[in-house]
Parts: sequence; C-alpha cells; structure tokens
Amino acid sequence: MKTTGVVRRIDELGRIVIPKEIRKTMRIRDGENVEIYVDHDQIILRKYSLVKRLGDFAQDFTDSMHSFLKHNVIITDNDSIIAVSGSLKKDFQNKELSEKMINLITRRENILEKHKKTLEIVQDKEIECTYVMKPIIVNGDMMGMVIILSTDDKITELEEKIALIAANFFNKYLSE
Repeated sequence: MKTTGVVRRIDELGRIVIPKEIRKTMRIRDGENVEIYVDHDQIILRKYSLVKRLGDFAQDFTDSMHSFLKHNVIITDNDSIIAVSGSLKKDFQNKELSEKMINLITRRENILEKHKKTLEIVQDKEIECTYVMKPIIVNGDMMGMVIILSTDDKITELEEKIALIAANFFNKYLSE
C-alpha cells in the first residue's frame, strides 16, 4: 500500500472528503458506491462493483453465449471488463475500459452498429467491428454493459435481441 501524503479531518458527522485527484485516479465518480474494509488499524476503501461480484458466473455466461453465437461477448461494469469470450479474450480480459467506452456506458444507450465501425473498448486498442451494446441497469443505477461484437460478420437483430435478453437477465439477477 502506498501513501498519498494527504491528511483529512473527520467532520462532526463522521465524514471525510476523498480528494479529487484520488477520485480521478481511481475513476470514482459522484454518486458511486465504495466498499469499506477494516484490517486491524486500517480502513480501506475500494470501488464497489455489483457486476464484478459475478466473477466466474459472468465468464460461464459469456462462454455459453459465445458457443452459440460464435461472436465475441463482453460483460463490463462501469470501468472494466468483467468477462469476455471469443477471439478478443486475451486482449481484453480484466482490462480497464477506455474513456470513450466509459462515456458510452454513462449515456445508458442501446446501440446497434450493423456496419463496421472503429471501436475503442480498452485504451489504445481500436478494432473495426459491428456490435450491439445493451446497458445493465439495476434499481435505476447503471451497472455495466452487455456487448456482442464481430470483426468478421454483421451483427443482426437476432444478436440485438440476445444482448437485450442477457442485459435484462443481469438486471433482474443483480436486483434480487
């Protein structure tokens, strides 16, 4: 663990302010949740990701979708790739999302791109592909995205429906 040299006072309500520089470095945005851990005499704050807790389940889910679709399948939280199956797995597994992807996720858009377009999912890694993206929204909060993409074939309405089903499944699964 490295020190930041920052000292903060706890106010009368027990609150402390996390400095803007640290929030920016850790990609913690206003309104996001953090987990609090205690280790002996230390308090540890960690970004909270409900989707990341899915771990192996999310990977099994993308593997199953890939075996049927034969396209790359990606599940993200708001900052990083949680699970990926297909030819892009080694390039994308457990990587942080690019700022462009984070902005797409923040807008909560449903996207279907039937014609090849350049997409930067992780920083400095652009690919030409067709894709569909469906948001994972739990109790009104944006939690991540289900992405199906292909560098060879066109993505169709079938993949769009499957991505929607997957996103809705995660919406329900995570809200319970």
